[in-house]
Amino acid sequence: MRLDEELFTKLTQRRSTVAVIGLGYVGLPLALAFAERGFSVLGFDVDATKIATLSAGRSYIHHITSERVRNAVNEDRFSAVSDFGRLSDCDVVIICVPTPLTEARDPDLSYVESTAHKVKASLRPGQLVVLESTTYPGTTGEVLRPILEESGLVAGQDFFLAFSPEREDPGNTAFSTTSIPKVVGGIDPRSGDLVEALYSQVIQQVVRVSSASAAEATKITENVFRAVNIALVNELKVVFERMDIDVWEVLDAAATKPFGFMRFDPGPGWGGHCIPLDPFYLSWKARQTGIDTRFIELAGEVNRAMPTYVVDRVQDALNARCKAVKGSAVLLVGMAYKRDIGDTRESPAYPIARRLTELGARLSYHDPYVDELPETRSWQDHPPLRSTPLTPENLAHFDIVVIVTDHSVIDYEALHQHASLIVDSRGVYRAHSDHVVRA
Repeated sequence: MRLDEELFTKLTQRRSTVAVIGLGYVGLPLALAFAERGFSVLGFDVDATKIATLSAGRSYIHHITSERVRNAVNEDRFSAVSDFGRLSDCDVVIICVPTPLTEARDPDLSYVESTAHKVKASLRPGQLVVLESTTYPGTTGEVLRPILEESGLVAGQDFFLAFSPEREDPGNTAFSTTSIPKVVGGIDPRSGDLVEALYSQVIQQVVRVSSASAAEATKITENVFRAVNIALVNELKVVFERMDIDVWEVLDAAATKPFGFMRFDPGPGWGGHCIPLDPFYLSWKARQTGIDTRFIELAGEVNRAMPTYVVDRVQDALNARCKAVKGSAVLLVGMAYKRDIGDTRESPAYPIARRLTELGARLSYHDPYVDELPETRSWQDHPPLRSTPLTPENLAHFDIVVIVTDHSVIDYEALHQHASLIVDSRGVYRAHSDHVVRA
C-alpha cells in the first residue's frame, strides 16, 4: 500500500495522531476540536507556562472553557508537551505559529522557519505537514518545503505538504472552529487529498482549492477585503464628522439595502493578529514581482492614522473645557482589539495609550477581560497597569473617559451617568449628549 493510501485510511478511521504546534488562539481550539472528534492529539508549545496550565486541565483563553481542556486531558485524547522529538510519533503535523511583521513592515517568517527545522528533525515517511499560519502566497512551497526536504525526504512522495488558513474569530458566538468552512490546498494532488480527508473529520464543510498557493491567497484576500473596507468606513467617519453628519445613522440607513452593501463599522483603528499584518504580506510579495499594491498601502495609512484621530478628539474635548491633556486623568475603556475577548494583539488602544502618555496624561484603563496590561512592542518601558473598576467613586476622579473597545458587559448607562466627559470611538451612544464627543 502506498504511503498516502495508508495515511488516508488512518485519517478517515480517526486512528491517526495529530500534532498541533502553537497553542494560542488558533492552535488550542483546533487541537481540542480534533481531540473531541476522537483523534489522539499532542499539543506543542515553547511556553512552559502554557504546557503546565493545559496539563492541569485549565484554559488561558477566555472563550475556551477549562472544562473542554479538562475533558480532553482526562479522556487521554490531548496532551500538551514541549519535547519536539515526539513529533515522530505523529501522523499529522499542523503548524499554527505567529507570522508577525518586522519594524520595516516586511514579513517575519522566523517562527515558521524555526518550527520547520524542528519538524524536519523528526520528519518520517508517510507524515502530512500542514501550515495554518497566515502568510503570502508561495510560502508553503518556497519556504517550508525546502527546509523539510533537507531531511532527505521528498514532498509529495515521502511526506505530504499542504496549507489550510486559520479562520478563527475569537468572541464570535455564531461560528466556531468546526462550523467555519475550511479552505485546504496541497502542493500536489496526493497532499490535497490527504489534507481534505483530515479536516473533513472535524470541520462541517471543507473547501478544496487547486494548490497550497491558492489557499494562501484565499486567506490574504479575505483580510485585505476587510482591511480596505475598515479603512473606507473610518475615512467616511472623519469626513462626515466635519459635515456634522452621524456616520452611524448613515450606516444604519445604508444597511437596509438588501443588496450591494456590506456593513463595516468605524472604530479607533484596526487590531488583532490578522488585519493589521496580513495585507502587508501580500504587498511585500507583490513587490517581489514588480507590482505596487497602492490600494492596500493606502488602506494601511488610513487605519494606522485612526488612533491619532482619537487622541486629537480627546485633546479637543479637554480644550473645550479649558483643560490640557498634560496632567489630566484619562481612563481608557477597553484594551482588547475587539469586543468581548481578552486579546490585545495589535490593539489600537496601545498607540492611543502611548500617545496620551507622551502628552503627559495620567493614564488608567478598564477592561473586564484584561486584568493587567501585558508588555508588547507597542507598550514597553511603561509602569505596569492593572484594570480599574468602573465604580462611581473611581469615575469621579477622571477628567475624561475614552471608549476604545465596546465590550458588551460594560454598563454604559452608568458610565454615561457618572463620567464627566466621554470620547466615544465606537458609536456606543447614539443620542446627542453634552458630555459625549464622537471620535
